[in-house]
Order: sequence, then structure tokens, then C-alpha cells
Amino acid sequence: MNTRFTVLVVWSTLVCATLLSHTARAQYGKVFDNLSMTSEILNGERKYAIYLPPDYETSERSYPILYLLHGGGDDQTGWVQFGEVLHITDRAIKEGIATPMIIAMPDANTGQRGYFNDPQNDWRYEDFFFDEFMPFVEKEYRVKSEKRYRAVAGLSMGGGGSFIYALHRPDLFSSACPLSASCGPITMEDTERILSWRGMDASEEEAIAWFEKYSVLKQIEGLTEENKNAVRWFIDCGDDDFLYEGNSLVHIAMRKREIQHEFRIRDGGHTWTYWRQSLPVVLQFVSDAFHQH
Repeated sequence: MNTRFTVLVVWSTLVCATLLSHTARAQYGKVFDNLSMTSEILNGERKYAIYLPPDYETSERSYPILYLLHGGGDDQTGWVQFGEVLHITDRAIKEGIATPMIIAMPDANTGQRGYFNDPQNDWRYEDFFFDEFMPFVEKEYRVKSEKRYRAVAGLSMGGGGSFIYALHRPDLFSSACPLSASCGPITMEDTERILSWRGMDASEEEAIAWFEKYSVLKQIEGLTEENKNAVRWFIDCGDDDFLYEGNSLVHIAMRKREIQHEFRIRDGGHTWTYWRQSLPVVLQFVSDAFHQH
């Protein structure tokens, strides 16, 4: 065989193999689930996970962002390990139902559990999220930081965080997707029970203030006309979920106030099987706001 021809064949084979390898890698995103940042507000290191879309490393573009909150008992790895965020998001992007986006998943299970400030403001997780975590992520990664390109979603405890964050800061999020959400206290008796269960001492005045700040129903009641439809809502809860009452009452309250929202009841309970089925719908829903129509 001609030596020059042999070299050409080998070179072509290597080039094709390299191109195929790059193409294969470009079809998959990446997840890093043991990252950390320093928080002055919470006085320590805070873990987080990040999903980067398939073309992140090969492009120079900036991306929309979804803040995805875990439930009680999990940490920043919950959506990675049990929610299969890498596989599900890659597939949604490949199938064209979701736009490439960054997904940031903070840990809310260290120090104290939850996404809210405590009644005395000694533990200020909500302040950490808005004042430190979001600015850190949106500086560290190539994020489109306008409201239109930012969304929040979460399950159970994280669903409650999604509700409250979007209700407190409708200027920051285009969409919010609470799944099987803990909707906070419905009554003052609920408030006392929750604070007692979490080992939080609070005066009557502090308990009332905490109730008004972290009850989803109270926040809906207090929404201004200007902010009533500032956020696109997708609310999803299984028909066998023990949190059905709060989610149903929120739906009714939103209907009464004429707040536009999608409300879904599907067959299922408070399980990862349910939430894995919800995630592609969430990705499609938030992508509708990210797209140009």
C-alpha cells in the first residue's frame, strides 16, 4: 500500500474519531454537586450544585438560570442524585422542549433546615439567598441576569421556598414552579406548631410577624394589583400528597384574586417518581418565558 495513502487514511480516521468524540461530549451537560462559597450572613461555607448545559464549555454565550430548591432532609445533591437533573435536562434540551439553561441548587439543610429567616433573624437564609447566593452564582457563571431569564422551582420544602421567594421578590423571577409545596402556616396555631417543631422560641409579636411573612396564603392576600401577575405560576401536587390541602387553598386564593396560574393535580404522592415526571414540564414552562415569542 502507498505509504502516503496509508498516512492519509490514519490521519482521516483520527480526525473523524476526534470530531465524533467532541460531538458526543457536546451533547451532554455537566453537573458539579460539591461546590462551595463563603457566606458572611450564615457565617460559614455553603455548598451548592450546578448544572451547566451541553454547549456551555464550547460557547461564549450567556444563559437563562433556574434556581432549583431541594426538599427537607435532602441537600444540594438531592435533585442530582434522586431527581436525575442531568439526564432529564439534557434530554429536554435535546428534544427541544427546553432551552439550554444553567440550574443552580443551593444547600438548605446545614446549620438550620429551610429557606427562610428565623423569627429573631439570627439565622437569615432568605437574606443569604438574595444577597449572597444569587449574586455569587450570576457572577461566577455566564448568566443572563434580567428577570425575564430567571426562574425558581422546588419540591416540598423547596416548593415553599419557591412560593415565598417569588412572592417576596416578583421583580426578580419570570416564572415560579412549586411542586408538592409546603405552603407554610395556614393559621397562627400552625405557626406555633411549626416553630415549636423546629425548636424556635418566639414572642407572640415575632410569631405573628413570621406567620405574615411566610404563610403563602397571607402573602397572596397582600399582593398589590401591580404584582398580581408579575410572575408566571406552575403549581403541581399529587392527589395522594399529604400537602394537598395547602396547595388546594393556594389555588382557590389565586382564583379569587384573579392571579393567573397553572394548577395541576396528577396521580401520585410525595415521591421522587412524581417529581422526576414533573421536572420536564417545569423546564418547558420556564423556557416559554426565556424564549422570544
